[in-house]
Amino acid sequence: MAVPAAVGSTVATRMLYSSRSFEEVIYRDELDHLVSNTTHLEVVYTLTRVQPPGWKGYHRRIDTEMLREVAWPSDQHPLIFICGPTPFAETAAASLVTLGDDPGHIKTERFGPTGEA
Repeated sequence: MAVPAAVGSTVATRMLYSSRSFEEVIYRDELDHLVSNTTHLEVVYTLTRVQPPGWKGYHRRIDTEMLREVAWPSDQHPLIFICGPTPFAETAAASLVTLGDDPGHIKTERFGPTGEA
């Protein structure tokens, strides 16, 4: 995924990143560096299993309520990219549509099993 700073974009970008723990956030240092060097990128973390002492962020799996709080409002017609295991991607996309987002503005990249065993 190209982030705004990498391509010189000034488009506001918000990333909701779910991980089991803060130590397991992939590219955390790079993301923090990008956030500190641009006003166009915001990263919101949710830690589903282990939170560091003093953690004030989200501490659950991504759900409709979290998307309501974090995602750009649907009346702003955001472009949305979801990446994750197939069940997660489908649930997140369905939640965003329920919140009023245009299905044509939601792109998904799924990984993991795609069918029944």
